[in-house]
Parts: sequence; C-alpha cells; structure tokens
Amino acid sequence: MYQDFQLYIDGEWISAKGGATKQVFDPANEDEIGKVSDAGAEDLDRALVAAEAGFAEWRQTGTWERAAKIRKVAELIRERLDTIATTMSMETGKPLAESRGETNGAADQFEWYSEETKRIYGQLIGSRTHDSRLAVIYQPVGVVAAFSAWNFPALLPARKIAAALAAGCSVIIKPAGEAPGSCALIVQACHDAGIPKGVVNFVTGNSGMIAKHLISSPVVRKVSVTGSVPVGKEILHLAADGVKKVSMELGGHGPVIVFEDADAEKAAEVCAATKFRNCGQVCISPTRFYVHEARYEAFAAKFAQVAKSIKVGRGMDDGTQMGPMANSRGLETIKAMVADAVDRGAEVLAGGQQPKDFNRGFFYEPTVLGRVPDDAMVMTEEPFGPIAPLTTFTEYDDVMTRANSLPFGLAGYLFTHDLGLATRGSEDMEVGMVGVNEMLLATAEAPFGGIKESGMGREGGSLGIHDYLEPKYVKMKL
Repeated sequence: MYQDFQLYIDGEWISAKGGATKQVFDPANEDEIGKVSDAGAEDLDRALVAAEAGFAEWRQTGTWERAAKIRKVAELIRERLDTIATTMSMETGKPLAESRGETNGAADQFEWYSEETKRIYGQLIGSRTHDSRLAVIYQPVGVVAAFSAWNFPALLPARKIAAALAAGCSVIIKPAGEAPGSCALIVQACHDAGIPKGVVNFVTGNSGMIAKHLISSPVVRKVSVTGSVPVGKEILHLAADGVKKVSMELGGHGPVIVFEDADAEKAAEVCAATKFRNCGQVCISPTRFYVHEARYEAFAAKFAQVAKSIKVGRGMDDGTQMGPMANSRGLETIKAMVADAVDRGAEVLAGGQQPKDFNRGFFYEPTVLGRVPDDAMVMTEEPFGPIAPLTTFTEYDDVMTRANSLPFGLAGYLFTHDLGLATRGSEDMEVGMVGVNEMLLATAEAPFGGIKESGMGREGGSLGIHDYLEPKYVKMKL
C-alpha cells in the first residue's frame, strides 16, 4: 500500500510546520492514494541550515568513506526494489516491469558515483620558472538545490543526489508533487546507509514557492533541475540573481530519421517499443519520425501494427504494457494535438482516442498519425504522451534541416546501415545525444543532457560529477 510521506530535514522525518499536506492521486482511477507534507518557509529555512551544516561535515569526509556509504545506498535500493517499484507504479501508473527497471537504474547511479568519488582528479601544470608550481584542484560547489520531474520519479532524483554526494556536496531534493514517494524511499535508503544528517534533505509542496525560496538563499550555490523548458527558464532567471551554478535537463522533441537503406519493419518495431514506453512521457522519447518515401509504407504499417497490439491498463495489473498518462493536463494536450493534426490532413493509423474500457483515469490509446504536416502542433511542440507523428523525406539536406528546425536539442535517432551516413548524420544532428539503430540511451556510465533550449550541463558518466565541482587554480612560489 502507498503511504503518507513527511519532510526529511536534518536526519529526521518531520511534518510541515502547521501540518499542511497535499494529496497524491492514482492516475489510473483518479483516487487519492496518500498525502505528502506541504513545506512552508520555516521548513525550508530549517532545511537550508541543515544542508549548510551537513556540507561542512560531508566535504571533510574521506573519499573512501564517502564512496562506501554511497555504494551502500545502491545496495539498499536493490534490496527494496519491490517496495520502491510498487510505490512508483501506484503514483505514476507505469507498468510494474518499467518501475522495476527504473529502480535498478536509480541504484546504478549510486553505484557509479560511489566509484567516481575516488576519481576526482586535479591537474599539474608545468611552470615557466623552476621555483613556481601551478596546480588545479577540484572542490565541491556547496549546497545543492535539486528539482526533479514526475515521469521518472526515482531515476531523476538519484542522478542528482548521487552525483552531489560523490562530489562532497549536500543536497535539498524537491521531487514532483505527482510522484514524491519513490524519491522519499531513496532518501530513506540514504539515511539507512549512514549518510550524515543534513547532507540529504527532502522537501515537498508548492514548486514555485520552494524554488524561489531555496534559490534566492545565499546558502545554495548550485541548482539542478529536470523539467519542462518553461520551468527551466524560470529557474535560470532565479539563479541569475545569485550567479549560481546551474545544470538543467529540459524538454525535447526527438527527431528520428529512417534512411532508405534501413530495414523499415525492424526500425518500426524498435521505434514503437520505445515511443510508447512510460506512455510516451519520456524526455528523450522519439517524437518526430522522418521516413524515406521509399520505406514509408512498410514502416507505417508495422508501427501501427505494434501500436494496436499494446495492452493498455493499470500499471499494477499483470500483462499491462502501457499505463495511463500521469495527469489530466497532459491528457488534454494530447487530445488537442491529435485533433489539430487530423484537421491539417494527417491520417489516424492507430489509436486516436481514449480507450472505451476505462471510464476513469488518464488513459489514451497508443496513437500513430501518418503523413503529418510539419506545421502541425504535434510536430512543433513536445508531445509528452503516446503519439507518434510520421512524415516523409527524400533528400538528406532537407530532412536534416527539418530535424534541426526546432529550438530543442536533447536526443535524436538515425536508422541506417551506411557507416558514412551514420557518422555524418550523428554529427549534423543538433542534439546532445544520438542513437544510431538504437534508442535506449540512458545509462549511468554515459553523459545525459542536451543543447539549445533542452538544457545545459550533463548528468551521468564521468562528466556528470563536474557539474557539482568547482576548479581552483593554485600558484605557489617556492
């Protein structure tokens, strides 16, 4: 069963001052499943004081000791996989198999960064004179305010918390209100692993108020956010006043180019399986499909066939392959995008409506739209849901221009057996990540992030820890 969650501040779970709470709902039936504390200014001030004290202790903790505690978090998450995954499926609606996979992915982040803790290397620079020494050392940036989204409520906080801890920082994590439980259970694993009090803090409540309060505090020196482009821009404005270090992974609109030499049916199977994962609510989801005219019919037919075969249902039910969307806002946007595309001449090849088997919940059928014009809403705004818009191309330069035409630049995908075409395409695509004949990009050992309005900085991989470190140059006269 789902449980109510409090705030975690200075090493203990506490209710918000005054006892204010917010409801958490099951998106499969719209019923309340629990409550979470609604933090006020006094709670946030307490978290800031705790994080500042926690940072002073944690930064002085030896790297091997830090590494051992961070690795213990990974072990505890894996031991508690079923509890975390069940909580996640209840609050997001995603299939239990996906929740289990995400929980393991969250554990991977702590395991990876436990190892990176020991590998924060500096630099020695050859001096112009024999009596001088030049060096660069890396030090933790300080207290981190981290904000994560609801679509991956365990993995996204894990990326931020694990990297911050590895660097020697303390962190105040604010998860999305729709799905706070998964993050809370990860914070509990940090507590049980022996992370000192004040080093990890967990607050929930009004996102705008919390962001403004934390980021405006001089205690916070680093901000990390995963969210939409508008949210990212707001946080960037807030951080600018204090000239704070910022990393952000924002929305995308992932172009997929299927070249003439590709196996159209195999590509369609890969694309469809990835497109409808997590009900299409994935920032690096493939969302615009440009298929060579010679391969379009075969690709479209197979894509629609796969979409029609997907079993939609509650995430906790056996056999469910796609659950509901997370909230009514997203559902209404998806319905508007489908209507707009059809009005502009697109064909509905599969889905296109809410399933008749459900009279409650935020369900929508896996939908494939054919020959969608480039000016349709679904081709210009991020479709954070189960819609796959297909269109055609014939020339390389034309399709690359169209793929790069939006202000987003998170992930892109290519399907081809031509090594030269794959190399050229991956270099020409204006994104932070490219998959060639592959779409599962996220992994703890690789950098994750985008360019243009899709964000700045990287999470994961050996690069991820640098967003939580500051380089310091030291010149010494002997």
